[in-house]
Amino acid sequence: MRDSERAISIKNLTKYYSKLQALDNISLEIKRGDFFAFLGPNGAGKT
Repeated sequence: MRDSERAISIKNLTKYYSKLQALDNISLEIKRGDFFAFLGPNGAGKT
């Protein structure tokens, strides 16, 4: 994918909150013009 087509690119993201691992090696690419939704229950930490 050309850089001009990418709106968001995430590679190998890992996130901890103290000892709690929230994300483990997440990779994601969203193209310009695509729609993306991050779904989950209230209080699940989507923000």
